[in-house]
Amino acid sequence: MNALTPLFSHRKHWAHRFGTAPFLPMSRAEMDLLGWDACDVILVTGDAYVDHPSFGMAIVGRLLEAQGFRVGIIAQPDWTSAEPFKALGRPTLYFGITGGNMDSMVNRYTSDKRLRHDDAYTPGGEGGKRPDRAVIVYAQRVREAYRDVPVVLGGIESSLRRIAHYDYWSDKVRRSILVDAKADILIYGNAERALVEVSHRIAKGAKPADLDDVRGVALMKPAVPEGWTEVHADDLDVADEGARKSGPMSVVRLPAFEQVAQDREAYARASRVLHRESNPGNARPLVQRHGDRELWVTAPPIPLTTPEMDGVYDLPYARAPHPAYGDAKIPAWEMIRFSVTIMRGCFGGCSFCSITEHEGRIIQSRSEGSILKEIENVRDKTEGFTGIISDIGGPTANMYRMACKDRETEALCRKPSCVFPDVCPNLNTSHDDLIKLYRKARAVPGVKRVMVASGVRYDLAVKSPAYIKELVAHHVGGYLKIAPEHTEEGPLSKMMKPGIGSYDRFKQLFDAAVQAAGKKYFLIPYFIAAHPGTSDEDMMNLALWLKKNKYRADQVQTYLPSPMALSTAMYHSGVNPLKGVRHGGSEEVETVKGLRQRRLHKAFLRYHDAENWPLLREALKAMGRADLIGPGKHQLVPAWQPPGTGLTGGEGRRMGAKKGAQVFLTKGVERPGRPSPIAATPSEPPARKGPGGASGPGGRAEPGAGRPRGPAKRG
Repeated sequence: MNALTPLFSHRKHWAHRFGTAPFLPMSRAEMDLLGWDACDVILVTGDAYVDHPSFGMAIVGRLLEAQGFRVGIIAQPDWTSAEPFKALGRPTLYFGITGGNMDSMVNRYTSDKRLRHDDAYTPGGEGGKRPDRAVIVYAQRVREAYRDVPVVLGGIESSLRRIAHYDYWSDKVRRSILVDAKADILIYGNAERALVEVSHRIAKGAKPADLDDVRGVALMKPAVPEGWTEVHADDLDVADEGARKSGPMSVVRLPAFEQVAQDREAYARASRVLHRESNPGNARPLVQRHGDRELWVTAPPIPLTTPEMDGVYDLPYARAPHPAYGDAKIPAWEMIRFSVTIMRGCFGGCSFCSITEHEGRIIQSRSEGSILKEIENVRDKTEGFTGIISDIGGPTANMYRMACKDRETEALCRKPSCVFPDVCPNLNTSHDDLIKLYRKARAVPGVKRVMVASGVRYDLAVKSPAYIKELVAHHVGGYLKIAPEHTEEGPLSKMMKPGIGSYDRFKQLFDAAVQAAGKKYFLIPYFIAAHPGTSDEDMMNLALWLKKNKYRADQVQTYLPSPMALSTAMYHSGVNPLKGVRHGGSEEVETVKGLRQRRLHKAFLRYHDAENWPLLREALKAMGRADLIGPGKHQLVPAWQPPGTGLTGGEGRRMGAKKGAQVFLTKGVERPGRPSPIAATPSEPPARKGPGGASGPGGRAEPGAGRPRGPAKRG
């Protein structure tokens, strides 16, 4: 079965289909109502089951249903025993396991490794409904329940842990999650193609271990198959030269797990190879030794065509949580229920973000017709709709239908970003199709407003002043969130983000559009504290920039090293994989690991909060910048301390400090509790979970930190 076969043209599993279920069954009673004696595939997920294309298990389940498979869902099972995993009986084909729309460790812990007490993907927002490393735990319980049933891993947690990876929470390099879960096969990325092919071939009797020709999978082998030429990738230049000599049957050997676990530069080399081998047009399979076996990772999946994307989003979703949850609110659902995804993928390549590693750099866009049809479905089928589409976007708001001007060039390119250090001249940056889509969406009867909540890539937006005008006039409500991330060249170069000048140009165009439209809108910039490559001086300069521009961040984001991201390799190894890692010629990267320094960097972002002043004064003195302590406009923090602030524990309480109180200063005058009108940077915003996209048997989301804020994702 060729990987390029159109997604919906496969032969159906059943000659006579059972029809579409109103919801995929979560109990034997529901199976009985459908006339099923068994499920073919059972999906186990760490999220509540919401039958909506923003939730990965819904896309996977509905896609398999469209292929004629009977699909059941076990959502947020009690993992302390195997019994809940027997609720739907033994599947005829396999168990599909995902941690959910977020990596379970990101979902459960903050960037300071503190346990979260809420979970946006759980009814009532209740925390603790999934275990740490959920994929591994669920796989173990499935094996206990039915030892001989194949186990297929998918979703964000599996996708970003498909090779040996640094794990922030244990502070060590862990084996591929496929090894630790003792599963049969792992499907990574947006995996509709692989999912359909793997399912049909297993249904025909194939063993998962024999599916090494399917794109977008990882599996274990005793050895590299005959006929393949190994390219040892100690350096990518060597790998590329080897590939030219060896021909198409070449596999790139990553340093073994045992080596990367001990040698940080070897880890950085492996990271560089992985990211360079990510273009479906030229990527080769990867192999990495784990003990006495080989981890085999096939080339990334071919992106979906527009008709195939339309087919995925046109599936018969109920567009609601499963009735078993009753009236319980699921926060993630509440935030995305009136949103519509128009595309997936991101060519930004920000080193701290895992969108590219998961969804790919090639933008996959839906047709106008499919998008407008979904807007009509939101209008007609979503309870509580008031006429407002809360977001029309994707991983970024404004990459719709953007692509390389030359497909041959695109197929050969190995650059990690199309927009860093500058926008590639081969990139089509036209916003015309997006503007047309916005206008048609606004014209749908019954729709009052169409908002854009996804992050706007401002270095692209400045290429189209007409787009900025359209955005401001019709699609912004109060404020617009964008992500310059920093002001200083050091951290920006490690993040692969444009200089602050791009933000300044965007702000000029935005302010002009606001004035022309007669609006009162504000820009809310996001910034990251403690990212690799950031010095204390960098954070000090950022704080001075914030004060000069009268920005007061109410909540801030501290960098969290998510699995497989390039910046995570920098954090762990102390070198920059992008610059090459070979023979001691590496570019060293300053990392921020100590809790005190991480808190200091965060405090610089909240320079206006009196609770941070003692720490900042101490740091400024140590940096030789005591001149920034005082009441002047050019100074950062005052020399005095309001009573009851800047203290902890019993001493602070005895002095009358109120728990959670915030102190804001205006022109040097203390005004307790008076927030700035531009003080709304979410604390550790999650990577955009959706809407849409399949990651094997489960979620499709970006690991970020924090709670969902709609379908937007920072770009």
